[in-house]
Amino acid sequence: MNLKELKNDWIDAFPQPMMIAGPCSAESESQMLETARRIRETQANVPIFRAGIWKPRTKPNGFEGVGVIGLNWLKKVKEEYGFKTATEVANAHHVFAALEADVDILWIGARSTVNPFTVQEIAVALKGTEKTVLVKNPVNPDLALWIGALERLLGQDIKNLGVIHRGFSTYQKTKYRNNPNWQIALDFKSQFPDIPMLIDPSHICGNRTGLADITQEALNVGYQGAIIETHSNPDEAWSDASQQITPEVLADLIGNLKVRNTDLAGFEGDMGRHRTLISDIDFQLIELLSQRMKISEKIGKLKKENDIAIFQPERWKVITEYATQKAVETGMSKEFIEKVFKTIHEESIEVQNSIMIDR
Repeated sequence: MNLKELKNDWIDAFPQPMMIAGPCSAESESQMLETARRIRETQANVPIFRAGIWKPRTKPNGFEGVGVIGLNWLKKVKEEYGFKTATEVANAHHVFAALEADVDILWIGARSTVNPFTVQEIAVALKGTEKTVLVKNPVNPDLALWIGALERLLGQDIKNLGVIHRGFSTYQKTKYRNNPNWQIALDFKSQFPDIPMLIDPSHICGNRTGLADITQEALNVGYQGAIIETHSNPDEAWSDASQQITPEVLADLIGNLKVRNTDLAGFEGDMGRHRTLISDIDFQLIELLSQRMKISEKIGKLKKENDIAIFQPERWKVITEYATQKAVETGMSKEFIEKVFKTIHEESIEVQNSIMIDR
């Protein structure tokens, strides 16, 4: 069996969209039970309660989770409020402890997904489990690593699988803590449409401001749910305080979400016509880009013949100013236009470099 053959009907047991909520970190029994109680009292459609028991931190001496004792608090949440439970596991020890505590859903974090040795250790420890295992995207934008982690789990006969899109680390300062890089997640979804995909807006945003928008964007493109960090007193949270919300805010967020219809019945004709037009425009764009790169080749040859540096800062300044102006004129996103022009410029530099060193 391969990933494309998996049915993954485990998600059908939950209301759609499937929501997972709870604190970033388990801090105390009272904090866990109060958060669970308030989520339940809001009547928000949340069937699964999450909490971090072990917390991988970037630097030492930070709060790295309460450890095994927190699993007892998760058990109490399940017993008193009827939630299914979920937590992150990062090694075999975590797996054995979580299984012993009967945690229902385990996820592999982004820092673990990036390391095949770690994923293999977790997969072997989970061998043959019927528990649901979710895999967050790796911290770096590498689709093959993400797929490889799932293949390692499947190789250990673990079949109830899903993925979490939590965004990707970037050195650039953006409005996101972790850049969504939607295309990578959508490429995954395109290859494996039957593997459930959840959004993690808390880690993408890194703050409370954009959670609703990111969650809605994910539902708009067919994600099946979300995992949202929710705390009884977010401002006093021991980890990631700025991105956690109260149960009441969570209920409001969920109540305003719109689930989009994936059935095109009755719209095939109009949709087909629009897609045909887009395909035609895309073809024209490719032709124009090809012509542009041919001109870049000619410029590269002139620069080589006259020993001129490839990168010309003044020229790049003119291009970016023009791009910004056109964005305003056309009503398109300035960030989108800059991204397009930057990609084109990088490819042009690569073309000219090839000429300079006769690749």
